[in-house]
Amino acid sequence: MIRQRAILYNNIRMFFAERQVLEVETPILSGACVPDVNIEPIYTDKYYLQTSPELAMKRLLVAGSGAIFQITKAFRDGEIGHWHNPEFSILEWYRPGFKAADLINEIDELLQLLLKTPAAERISYCTIFKQYTGLDALHCPIADLEQYCAKLGFKAKTERDTYLQFIFSHQIETQLNKPTVITDFPATQAALARKRTDNPELAERFEFYVQGIELANGFYELTDPIEQRQRFEQDLAKRQKLNLATHPIDEDFLAALEVGLPECSGVALGLDRLLMLIMGVSDIKQVLSFPINQTCQVSKT
Repeated sequence: MIRQRAILYNNIRMFFAERQVLEVETPILSGACVPDVNIEPIYTDKYYLQTSPELAMKRLLVAGSGAIFQITKAFRDGEIGHWHNPEFSILEWYRPGFKAADLINEIDELLQLLLKTPAAERISYCTIFKQYTGLDALHCPIADLEQYCAKLGFKAKTERDTYLQFIFSHQIETQLNKPTVITDFPATQAALARKRTDNPELAERFEFYVQGIELANGFYELTDPIEQRQRFEQDLAKRQKLNLATHPIDEDFLAALEVGLPECSGVALGLDRLLMLIMGVSDIKQVLSFPINQTCQVSKT
């Protein structure tokens, strides 16, 4: 497994070297964190362990780095399971001048090289949601989503996006056995992607799936500092409403956006999951030298 990981990383570095994409590194510790309600950071007494290198890498783009990539560790609290470990490895890269479709092509080339898979099929979020559920993801009554979720065993009063995400993960993702790219997510799930100018109900966000597993999450990046601040503040308000811990907004990142983030697309790809597919194993512990022991607890004396 250790040798296979080394080979994988070497192949990735060769792929980017041929394309003149610069390898960089950014801090793992930070005084701020992305306030996404679906992601919980791990917090020390003074700093956050970063859930993604995204904000720091974008600051490098503002500084004129050009196309960059990074192989690094990221951390998310409470994410333990067959496909999750609180500490995990990701590949993240950014391409100034690339539209979302350009980056999708490059990701597809990389996965074909590493996994020996055919080219990925491409389909929009709303199209595949309709195909598998018969529901209009954007416009059907929330009561219809609630009823559909109840049939799948999820019986709770919640917001629209929670229903959508539950249905997508339980009814759609598991059936994406062929390499598939899902494009044009609802704008309410935009994260740090920009909205489509021709249809602001949709975001220029995409995800790659192989054998029913989400491997990569990418954006045509939002560059507007005002809208980005508004999204962060909205996420903080949601966290407060849900009684979740709130985190400081990364003002250094927002200041960089004020200087000007170049038009670009970026993506994060899970390397542990990728290695699982390469080795044909079903548990993330099988590709980690030191997986987190769920029964181990730290004693403070």
